[in-house]
Formats: sequence, C-alpha cells, structure tokens
Amino acid sequence: MRLLYLQTSPVPPPADSGADRFALLSPELEGEVLQPVWYHESDQVEKAFGPGSWPIFQRGSFRYRWILTWRWTGFRRSVETVRFYITEALRAHREKPIDCVMTYSHLTPALCGIVIKMITGAKLIVEIATSPDRSYLHDRPQVRIIDHLRRWYSDWCLHASMWACDCAHVLYPGALDSYPLLRRTRKAVFHEFVPVSAVPRHESAAAPYILLLGAPWYLKGADILIKAFNQIRPDFPDVQLKIMGHYPDRQELETLTRGDERIEILPARHHRETLQIISRAAVLVLPSRSEGMGRVLIEAMAAGVPVIGSNVGGIPTVIHDGENGFLFPVEDSGALEQHLRRLLSDPELRARLGQCGFRMAHELFDERAYVKAFVSMIELTLGAAPSRRHSDS
Repeated sequence: MRLLYLQTSPVPPPADSGADRFALLSPELEGEVLQPVWYHESDQVEKAFGPGSWPIFQRGSFRYRWILTWRWTGFRRSVETVRFYITEALRAHREKPIDCVMTYSHLTPALCGIVIKMITGAKLIVEIATSPDRSYLHDRPQVRIIDHLRRWYSDWCLHASMWACDCAHVLYPGALDSYPLLRRTRKAVFHEFVPVSAVPRHESAAAPYILLLGAPWYLKGADILIKAFNQIRPDFPDVQLKIMGHYPDRQELETLTRGDERIEILPARHHRETLQIISRAAVLVLPSRSEGMGRVLIEAMAAGVPVIGSNVGGIPTVIHDGENGFLFPVEDSGALEQHLRRLLSDPELRARLGQCGFRMAHELFDERAYVKAFVSMIELTLGAAPSRRHSDS
C-alpha cells in the first residue's frame, strides 16, 4: 500500500528515526511525504539530515520531498506550497502509482488532496487536527470580521473535504457532531502520533514550575493560566510559570505577565529539548479554548507529569478527571486555580496522578498503538485485508 502524505507543519521531522512515525510505519506501508520546512536554504536540510538529503530524503520505506517555505512570506508562501503539493504529488504518482492520499488538515491541503484524488484516482483520507466548530478562535480576544471569514472558510472546506474523502481521521468521537450533514462520514478515531518511548521520565527541577506549551497564546488560554497563577503565587513563593511556544508578537502576552519575574516566556525549542522541559515540570496545564486533542498532554503523561486541561474538544479523551489529572470548564480560571492549589500542596497526589498518566500513555497512546490504528485506517479506506503482521499484533 503506497501512501502520499501532505504535511502542513513547517517543523522538520525528528532527526532520530525512532521518533519519526513514517519510519515506524515503514514495515507496513511505503510512500512519499510532501514536507514544508522552516529552512531558507537547502544546505540547512543537509546539515540536519546529512549529505544527499536534499531534495529527497529516504527514511525507511518513505521519502521526504522538501519545500523551503520560509523563502517566502505571506500569501506567496501559501501559493508556493499549494503548487508544491500538486506538482510533487503528480510527479510521485508518475514514478509509482499512489494508492492513498492523506492530508493533515481539512483546509487548503485537503482541497489539494481532492484535486490529487481526481487526477490520480487514489483514495483520500483527511485528518481533522482541531475542533472545527471553534476554528474562528485564534490569537485575539475580539472576534473580528476576518475571524468570521476564517470560520466560514473552515466550514466550507470541512464540508467539501468530508464529502469528497473516503475516510476522515478524527481525534475524538464528537469532532463532527456540530455538523448534521457530516455525521455519517466514515471516521477512524484515534490519537495523534506521540513518540512515547522517547520521552524522559519525570525529574524534579530545582525550582518547581507550571508549564504551558503551545501557540497561539489566546487559543491555548495563556491568559487564563496567568490569571490563575496570579491568585496562587503568594501562597507558593517557590513556584514559577513557564509559557513556551512560537509567539511572533509577544507584546500582548508580555502585557499580561506585567513583568513578573516568576513568569517566563520561552521560545519554541527542538523536540528533544522540549521533552526535557516537559519532564521537569511539576504540572503541565493546557487551558485551551479549542483543542483537537493536545499532544503535549500525552508527552507529559509519558514523562509521569500530572496534567490539567480545559474540558473542550478531545482533551477529555486524554485526561481522565481525578485519575491522571484534572479537567476544568473552559475559561474558568477559578476552577483552574483550585486544581493548581490542590496539586502544588500535595506531592503524593502529584506522584499518584503522574504514575497513572505514565501507565496510560505507555499502554494506550504509545507508538505501537498508533501504528496499529493508522494501518487499520488505511486498510479500511482501501478495502484491503489486514496484513499478517498487523492482524497478529
């Protein structure tokens, strides 16, 4: 079974093949990954992945085809990426026919996937990585005309891609419940890929800290966490707050922190360093206003770190309230404050929740579980009989 995957994130794949899902899928599948990256020059790709890795990099039975998206800005970047998806997909199909096209997003990449499907005759899978009914939320408290337009475009793309696709990958069962016309869409429901075995075990930092990881800041609820932290800070003088992500314009976020020395805004880091920062946190909080699942929750659980998250989207499928962490109503900083107080004042509770999360991550969300679910989805879409290795796992 030959897969063509349209990636949307400009983050390069892991340097360690053991943390790369396509390397792990290689015993079962083969194919091409169309990969935008945040580099400006081809030699940056070869520096990261070795001589000869540009313009195509072989990993297992998959090949990465690169585009240097950061050569352009604004609308030009989008146009060049779309052109890359279409031309490289057709080139790959001519070299060896594609059985299945898969897109990470129901937006513009899915529209590209529809075009590729029409030309090649391949099956189409569309991944919905968000809560589509809350797509108007982005990086500001005020909902503007552009946000309404973004919501309209998202809903239009969602309906078009769901009607055209042969299967949708959703992260939680109710992802399409707000859309009556889409409730009968064929779906595969399972988590995003997380290299659970690569996550280091929890070790206490010299100064305990609460961690929020994600961007944009408003979508991820950084202001909600800052408000809760300001309420608890007098009672926990040794605890710090770290907020980490890609924030091109930090002005509003810095305004919220008011120069507090105990609140640190960190830039996005490479994956391995990010996992180290997660593993040393006392608590990881994801107070999102919209969330497809929350990959960082599984990473924290895999480290044995207790988690707190808002009761929205796919977060409740990862956090079992009172077992591996706590849930709180969206935007309820008071409820978040109470959960933080309870965890920070009770080391035994933190340890118990962390241990439960560790077991769940390594039993339910590890690489083997992901590969099994992914291959089952491909087989369902193509109508193929389960492979012997897969059926015996």
